[in-house]
Amino acid sequence: MTTPPELSAPPAVPPAASAALAPEVLAARLRLANARLARRVRQESMSAGDDLTASRLAALATIEDLGPITLGELAAVEQVQPPSMTRIVARLEETGLAVREVDAQDRRIVRVHITDSGRQTLERSRTRKNVFLAKRVARLAPEARASLADALPVLEQLLDD
Repeated sequence: MTTPPELSAPPAVPPAASAALAPEVLAARLRLANARLARRVRQESMSAGDDLTASRLAALATIEDLGPITLGELAAVEQVQPPSMTRIVARLEETGLAVREVDAQDRRIVRVHITDSGRQTLERSRTRKNVFLAKRVARLAPEARASLADALPVLEQLLDD
């Protein structure tokens, strides 16, 4: 099976020439590398038999970070339609990873909380992701690891824009 040209990796560029790359070329290479790495990390985080899709895992992490949270707020943060989030949360509830509770002050409001099982599931997922990446990073030459470490603040800066 051949890779379509639009998905094939761009040719390697020597480090000295990388600084001279046009922003559009650099952005395209960064986007492709980021997408592929994110997909591999996501695949590694799923264990056999888990019923956790990427959407469910992301919602569960958001519930942990921001919860207790309403379904509408959760849908907005995850950038999905409320009916989709209702289905995602229903599945998280069925598997014991999250629970919905009626607000004590306003019974019209329902908030989602993460369960201890949900926290443990997230921790296992994060550990698998970290182990996968750590093994890959450990195989890099010391100079490449140093370059990666030097690039981290720049990548983090891209997130702030």
